[in-house]
Amino acid sequence: MAAELTAHQLIAAHRPTLDQALEAIRTRAYWSPHPEHPKAYGEDGSLDMAAGKAAFDALLGTRLDLGQPGTDGFVGGEVSPYGIELGVEYPHADLDVLLPAMKAGQKAWRDAGAEIRAVVCLEILKRISDRTHEFAHAVMHTSGQAFMMAFQAGGPHAQDRGLEAVAYAYVEQVRTPDTAEWTKPQGKRDPLALTKQFTPVPRGIGLVIGCNTFPTWNGYPGLFASLATGNAVLVKPHPRAVLPLALTVQVARDVLGEAGFDPNLVALAAERPGEGIAKTLATRPEIRIIDYTGSTEFGDWLEANARQAQVYTEKAGVNTVLVESAGDYKGMLSNLAFSLSLYSGQMCTTPQNLLIPRDGIRTDEGPKTFDEVVSDLARSVDGLLGDDARANALLGAIVNPDVKARLEAAAGLGEVALASREIVNPEFPGAVVRTPVVVKLDGTKPDDQAAYMSECFGPVSFAVAVDSAADAVELLRRTIREKGAMTVGAYTTDEEVEQAVQEVCLEEAAQLSLNLVGGVYVNQTAAFSDFHGSGGNPAANSALCDGAFVANRFRVVEVRREA
Repeated sequence: MAAELTAHQLIAAHRPTLDQALEAIRTRAYWSPHPEHPKAYGEDGSLDMAAGKAAFDALLGTRLDLGQPGTDGFVGGEVSPYGIELGVEYPHADLDVLLPAMKAGQKAWRDAGAEIRAVVCLEILKRISDRTHEFAHAVMHTSGQAFMMAFQAGGPHAQDRGLEAVAYAYVEQVRTPDTAEWTKPQGKRDPLALTKQFTPVPRGIGLVIGCNTFPTWNGYPGLFASLATGNAVLVKPHPRAVLPLALTVQVARDVLGEAGFDPNLVALAAERPGEGIAKTLATRPEIRIIDYTGSTEFGDWLEANARQAQVYTEKAGVNTVLVESAGDYKGMLSNLAFSLSLYSGQMCTTPQNLLIPRDGIRTDEGPKTFDEVVSDLARSVDGLLGDDARANALLGAIVNPDVKARLEAAAGLGEVALASREIVNPEFPGAVVRTPVVVKLDGTKPDDQAAYMSECFGPVSFAVAVDSAADAVELLRRTIREKGAMTVGAYTTDEEVEQAVQEVCLEEAAQLSLNLVGGVYVNQTAAFSDFHGSGGNPAANSALCDGAFVANRFRVVEVRREA
């Protein structure tokens, strides 16, 4: 295939961005090449708000034929959490045809080298970025995120995480030089001399198993980490969130072809209703890498059964916030209220358990009893979500019936401090929109313990009364160790308590946020600076993104010759 994008063009266009990304992961300073504001788009060939919405609307009811080998039919059936039938059809693959076709392109992709692979990946990300508004609607109508969150988390933040993975992949691959001249002195005899060649070689086909709630944000790190390290990538989206990843695959295939590589290095595996192909795919010998975000049950199954593959999982945990004292009581309440409300708590980083001493806490407004803290938090959530238009913009829609069922059942677990209420979305009357529920529980009662020691994904939080700060710290430790945590938060003005919480998080490998009262929240992380998960507790066996996330996706093979 004649390349329309030459290596020189790709390097000239994207090497400066790659270098900036390398510097960002070194310094951990704030940086992003992808604008967060919707009005930043519309120049340089990118889609503005109106054009992005029109492009999304034009997709509805169409067939997205990706030109993949082995297509034996088309499947669809996505219904937006906002009540719209998308009506998009996607290719269904005969795996016995598709997988060999994907492997065929790996040799040329391997031989291209780390830099070319990186800049091709950056071209893919640039084209996705140009269509951020279109992708935002696709994410919104598959995940239930409100538009602004879908735009930011599904657009620039997801693209940042993809670029971050490419940067880490590049660093790990160039750690070893391409060639080396090796000479060993032999005294009076001629020295021994060898020429050595070192090549990063891919493991095989990577499988990305997408999730319903954050299809691009959680999908891009694994996709680009595997692709940048020389592997072909098969994307298996969640059946309710196919469109954003199908569009991603389409862009990747276009760029690969234009750059002179086999488009089949990236392919889509959509499934028929109830087909459940993830288990079948995960255990095929061709699949050598798996990236998965979703339930603990299936993540554990993958780790136990996909023995031929390197498996990276982000599962579920019980995220905890310890409230011992507050130097800015109103700021704490406001920060927590936003964290509990954002996207209806449907984030793997949303706090679930709030551990509060039953004798109350010290604050800058004087002492507050346990009941006062919980009541004030409930009022803060009510204040944040009191206006329905603002509530819809923050909450989005409930992503599936299971979340709604958990929310409704939670009210029966204890004393309700904040009741959930139904909100109508006038633009999308079919959307299921609910405010969070906060339930009081006693940390010492076995029945209550069964509730707060289980993950309750969705807009459900438990205010857990504990006997002391020391008991809270020990409960925090036990929760992380047994159930895992993607995030931990703590509010305290006591240096000893702060040190105790920090020590628990260091020992149990959990990411900690202390005394957040401003515009940064415990359930948010910034690419290039923050690590999402640690890989060191049961919630996830990997972190987004560190060297360990990319380094085992390839091996270095040496060829040595007499000099």
